Amino acid sequence: MRVRAHKSLLTAITAASAMVLPVISAVPAAAAPDPKAFSQSVKVPAIKRHVEKLQQIADANGGTRAAGTPGHEASVTYVAGKLRGAGYKVTLQEFEFPFFREVTRTVLNRVSPGAKTYVRNTDFKVMTYSGSGNVTGAVQGVDLVLPPSPEPSSSSGCEASDFAGFTPGNIALVQRGTCNFQVKAELAQAAGASGVILFNEGQAGEGPDDRRILLTGTLSAPTTNIPVVGTTFAVGNELAAAGTTVTLTADTESDPHRKTRNILAESRSGDPDKVVMLGAHLDSVTEGPGINDNGSGSAGILETALKASVLPTRNKLRFAFWGAEELGLLGSRHYVADLSAEERAKIKLYLNFDMIASPNHVFGIYDGDNSDATGAPAGPAGSDKIEKLFESYFTAIGQPYTGTDFTGRSDYGPFIGVGIPAGGLFTGAEGIKTAEEAAKFGGEAGVAYDKCYHQACDTLANVNDKALAVNTGAIATAAFVYAYSRTLPGGAAPGSTQPGTGGGGHDHDHSGVPM
Repeated sequence: MRVRAHKSLLTAITAASAMVLPVISAVPAAAAPDPKAFSQSVKVPAIKRHVEKLQQIADANGGTRAAGTPGHEASVTYVAGKLRGAGYKVTLQEFEFPFFREVTRTVLNRVSPGAKTYVRNTDFKVMTYSGSGNVTGAVQGVDLVLPPSPEPSSSSGCEASDFAGFTPGNIALVQRGTCNFQVKAELAQAAGASGVILFNEGQAGEGPDDRRILLTGTLSAPTTNIPVVGTTFAVGNELAAAGTTVTLTADTESDPHRKTRNILAESRSGDPDKVVMLGAHLDSVTEGPGINDNGSGSAGILETALKASVLPTRNKLRFAFWGAEELGLLGSRHYVADLSAEERAKIKLYLNFDMIASPNHVFGIYDGDNSDATGAPAGPAGSDKIEKLFESYFTAIGQPYTGTDFTGRSDYGPFIGVGIPAGGLFTGAEGIKTAEEAAKFGGEAGVAYDKCYHQACDTLANVNDKALAVNTGAIATAAFVYAYSRTLPGGAAPGSTQPGTGGGGHDHDHSGVPM
């Protein structure tokens, strides 16, 4: 983006912060600094410097910043050092997690009938916590439903009896459905399978509900010692043909007791019984540097925190940089589970920023009131107020926006689960931009919001400067509003609100829910 465009955008953001401030509560002029001055202090070039530093860290550490790797530890050191230098009370919360990575690229090739090479991450993908192995064997289907029924019905590989008559040494071909991937893989291994191919079930749908697309996900824990991959329905259906033989090679590393850390930074000022929390995950996937996902969100809240450090806030600000999000929100889950009921009740809201600069972006605001009537229900009481604040911001600067569902696939999930109001921003991941979205936001219809999602190409070149600037303006505005508001959206209370599984493919996918 050109400098002139940056300046005009920042002018709009500055004006928006002043306009949005009264949405939550009127703050006496003497009680807070000028919101205009605060917005002007959070500058896009500074945010980009943080993103560039994360890229440099990845470059120096094998191209990744994944939890449990030196790249993530260097990222923690950088962010924590910046926060300490700004005067925050910084806590590094350590926890154990089951680490996983591909040491070398997984291979799936058909030997017969007719040689065919399948494309990694397009036709197939290794399952997280897959074992290692180099096997060539006959493919044997396990209780398959082919052609697929109109509605999901497969229970392939969910019972030991499904493997009656299975020939040890063969490669098990198992269809998605009913039980989780872990159960299917463990039962296949117990039956003597030398490898497992899990393929999608076959029903058409939208976004993550499309059961024809590449099946990706996790085995939940490293309990198998044979290679396990997921494939599209088309590949699985092809491999189900009689007489099929394949070669499957996986070289993986799993460590059930690897340690990593969350970063928690708390302001010196503010009421400790009224905590306003902002968070972003700091880790990448092992396959790439994770600059949009989620260097963008991390950089946005880091620069906001640095500029907010001098504010004499009414409420306590707490910034979180989560570890091991890419393996199933493990850092935020650990943090929330470790809170006492008293500490949980002090957190009045949580704002999440995961992927805020997607190249083919939309401006997504988490749907706190379920006004879109899609997927998950409304968030905990107060989530609707957070959504309205962000909507007011985008309206004030003349930018379009859309709702994005609380699917539970990012770090707001554990907070929603215990009744803490939540909200945030998201610009899209592997989902495909529609023609209507292209008309509204620009960009290219029929193409992923982030075509480098979870890949090595998620580099600095994958960051959209306009999206980064607009969304960081929203982060700064929300932080300022809630830092000084007399009335906050809500408080934590024991609750049963749980995130759903809808969302039209916008949200950040870990694909750990295999049903």
